[in-house]
Amino acid sequence: MSDVVKIVAEKREIAGTGSARAVRRVGRTPAIIYGGDSAPIMISVNAREISREAQKARFFSQIYEVAVNGDAYQVLARDVQYHPVTDNVLHVDFFRFRSDSRIRIGVAVVFENEEESPGIKRGGVLNIVRHEIELMCPVLAIPEAIRIDLTGLEIGDSVHISGVELPENVTPTITDRDFTIATVAAPTVIRTEAVEEAEAAEAEEAEAEEEAAAEEEAAKESEE
Repeated sequence: MSDVVKIVAEKREIAGTGSARAVRRVGRTPAIIYGGDSAPIMISVNAREISREAQKARFFSQIYEVAVNGDAYQVLARDVQYHPVTDNVLHVDFFRFRSDSRIRIGVAVVFENEEESPGIKRGGVLNIVRHEIELMCPVLAIPEAIRIDLTGLEIGDSVHISGVELPENVTPTITDRDFTIATVAAPTVIRTEAVEEAEAAEAEEAEAEEEAAAEEEAAKESEE
């Protein structure tokens, strides 16, 4: 788990588009903290600070400690809205959690030691099927990345989830098959059927996640 990043926030008393615009005019970004057993808290954070954080690859798996009027909340960023033209951060949703919580979260895959793969040395191509793997893990033990060692892989070899050593109490959300993460393919070889099936499954999962996110957003709006 990476270090906790601390953010100082100010509480907002008024919701709505006009209030949000007023907050942005003074160099701050509106946000909300929700989840847990308490009511949502409307806040604002420093615009430059949150923009820097949002650009980081681990933004959605980084644990933040948000200080609001003397209280501190451990949170994860769950959604961010950007301006369609400037890409400035317009709003951030933070999810408040308990220290004993488990969370469903996507963690980036990092491939190491390509130079030690005989297959890649002979001109093989690393075909990445999954750049990210969705995991269930303790919220205070989110891996920074899933690291895969390519040492010794030949053309035609595949990396499956069963060959990845995950931290204690961390499990993939897909449990019904030994899914493919990457293959070492010959330059002219078409992707194998197994890879195509894995990609199709990933697309279905992404669609399901979008539907779940939409339901979560609708529930959150009803709370506000």
